[in-house]
Amino acid sequence: MSRLPRYFLPNQPQHVIQRGNNRQPIFFSEDDYHFFRDCLTDAARIHGVRIHAYVWMTNHVHLLATPDTAESLGKTFQSAGRRYVQHVNHAYKRSGTLWEGRYRATVVDSAQYLLTVMRYIELNPLRAGMVERPEDYPWSSYRGNALGMGGAEFDWLSPHEEYLRLGAMAEERQAAYRALFTTEISADALAAIRERTHKAWALGGADFVARVEQLSQRRAASKGVGRPRKAEQAGESGEIGR
Repeated sequence: MSRLPRYFLPNQPQHVIQRGNNRQPIFFSEDDYHFFRDCLTDAARIHGVRIHAYVWMTNHVHLLATPDTAESLGKTFQSAGRRYVQHVNHAYKRSGTLWEGRYRATVVDSAQYLLTVMRYIELNPLRAGMVERPEDYPWSSYRGNALGMGGAEFDWLSPHEEYLRLGAMAEERQAAYRALFTTEISADALAAIRERTHKAWALGGADFVARVEQLSQRRAASKGVGRPRKAEQAGESGEIGR
């Protein structure tokens, strides 16, 4: 099967998913989550990836991040993935692959979808039935973006300009961001995020897709019209969140 396309637009964020092999767990203890964070943030700093939102689920991870170059995401995930697999294999006396394969990603129209994708990512634990409130899940960016918590857990987050537009002061932005979570993400938006990420199509309107296609010289959206099939809407995980 041919590889999914990789699109890169300067200063354009991407929604990224990396899964465990056969949808098996990739985290086995609290220390694993912390170690993965360190692996990822170290690699992102070295290779030029600004992370705006994340969630570490039991068998997959989500990021909303802006790569500085076309190679930034690939190098970051390669470096972090290898280091983390070495940790897991040593800690649990295992061998073999941990990851499903290459990460999946979609380039995101920030003006239309950025804040929605942030909510989509941070609401994963709720959709999985793991917690009742996003702030109750310890392995997501919600408490950094919505509550202003800092420290090692969140100081490495890079606020996107669309997030910064929510208010002039930090407290104002956080309150406006929390208010976004009082309404549900529409079914159409959920379906679009899932389909476009799964198929690596650009996530945005017709003008944005046309721009991606012009710059990449490749098709960036399905030829068909209408909503995704139900099987595609069902989601990206076997869990455990979507």
